[in-house]
Amino acid sequence: MIDGGFLAKRLSKLVSEPEKLTPYKVCGIIRSICRAHVKKLTDDEGGNWHRHIYRIFYYDAPPFQGQAHHPLTGEQINFGKSDLAKFQEDLFLLLRKQRNMALRLGSLSKLGGWTVQHERMAKLLRAKAAIDEIHAIEPAADGTVTLTAEAVADFRARTAAWHALEPWMVHLDLRQKGVDMRIGLDIASLTLKRLASTIILVAGDADFVPAAKLARREGVQFILDPLWQSVSDDLFEHIDGLQTVLKRTADKGQKGAAPANQQA
Repeated sequence: MIDGGFLAKRLSKLVSEPEKLTPYKVCGIIRSICRAHVKKLTDDEGGNWHRHIYRIFYYDAPPFQGQAHHPLTGEQINFGKSDLAKFQEDLFLLLRKQRNMALRLGSLSKLGGWTVQHERMAKLLRAKAAIDEIHAIEPAADGTVTLTAEAVADFRARTAAWHALEPWMVHLDLRQKGVDMRIGLDIASLTLKRLASTIILVAGDADFVPAAKLARREGVQFILDPLWQSVSDDLFEHIDGLQTVLKRTADKGQKGAAPANQQA
């Protein structure tokens, strides 16, 4: 079971040249991840690894089809015709043609307006204090305001994030709907119908804890592949194994992460 949104984010950090990823390469990576997990579980060196698999489930959401004006450039963007939308549509088409593959699609909704990532937003908001300090300075009789060299340097430092802001750093607030629910339902279905003895989940979200607990209570082995991302203690407690098979060529790892391939 592969969370497509999670996979896309991690691949941008794990591969050395993420801009060169194509739908064909991502499809190949998905197959190689599944093949490597099967090999580790079965010790089967043969090429017919599919015989050990019930299904490869891939979860994602169709690309957003709306339109909006970019707040920095004023450009009207048709998201349904963007490069990202074309990439996803081509990837979904490829996945539908793969052996033992089941594509599970939720939906993508616009929650609000435009936003930037949390870390960058914090830097942008720091400029407000500098602006407030300058605004509080009483102007001279001729309307001029005198600033010390230190004040000017401080203002420039705190407003540098605004000058560094690029259009690509600002994105529409879109959220997946129904993806986590589909993963949970499929885990429950596979478990209660005894369709698989081992479930491998490629994700990193603790929202799957109830489904993982159900699988383990019913005797199903539950292995998590977080693609080298750190795992919360709550999630780590309710899995049978932690194993990442994808080699990383760009990401240097994260401090505090539970080591890959460690048994829970």
